[in-house]
Amino acid sequence: MPRVRTLFLSDIHLGTRACQAQRLLDFLREHPAEQIYLIGDIVDFWAMRRGVWWSAAQNTVVQKLLRRARHGERIVFIPGNHDEAVRDYLDVSFGDIEVRAEAVHETVDGRRLLLTHGDVFDQVTRHYRWVAVLGDVAYDLLVRLNVVLSWARRSFGVAGYWSLAGYAKRKVKTALTFIFDFEDSALRHARERGLDGIVCGHIHWAAIREIDGLLYANCGDWVDSCSAIVEHLDGRLELVAWHGSPRAVEDDVAAPAPDGVGADAAGRKSAS
Repeated sequence: MPRVRTLFLSDIHLGTRACQAQRLLDFLREHPAEQIYLIGDIVDFWAMRRGVWWSAAQNTVVQKLLRRARHGERIVFIPGNHDEAVRDYLDVSFGDIEVRAEAVHETVDGRRLLLTHGDVFDQVTRHYRWVAVLGDVAYDLLVRLNVVLSWARRSFGVAGYWSLAGYAKRKVKTALTFIFDFEDSALRHARERGLDGIVCGHIHWAAIREIDGLLYANCGDWVDSCSAIVEHLDGRLELVAWHGSPRAVEDDVAAPAPDGVGADAAGRKSAS
């Protein structure tokens, strides 16, 4: 199996029924790496307050990451809003896994990228937490419904993966506007820091694009899209979705611009 330089993972949501731990284990097995960045919402303390679901596969994910850290892979954990309690332990190492508020990663080809979960760019999460929690419950419901729909599609011989949550995001203009506002805020922050781009998570919307000379990369999640950003040994970044076997991310991962969004958003260029 080919070794890669870096894995960027976010929004695994361990501790929830929706976590696709087995698919993540398959992905990790096929992607030995020099370093791994865990960019927030790795453990979902929000959902665990409502009830804990911790499967054997989820336990194996934790064990596998700890084992890889012991065997020399550098693993950095950047907490998000769902595991914000870990922010009380910044600059501490747990089982050879470093905890950082953020990081700046330099690719092989010299690009300097800010790594941060991204909740700081979400005004709802920052100022209206109860709305964010309500949205989290609604999203979890959509993901659970998607399990039933996926079973029905397989029963009728319909090939390919289809996301109910992704469909809802594409069809609700306010959701699309939120996504583009999030991207713009993230890129503006990277530009102000004098960096070449940003890698984040938070919004469960996998993407990799070059916008106005800066790289925007979102890891997606391991609840619905099962996606990650991979840096190859030559510095090339790739967005990979993992649904039982490796495949390129389909066009529906990156949404078209909604009505009323300017040409800057509509003309965003994909990068890899």
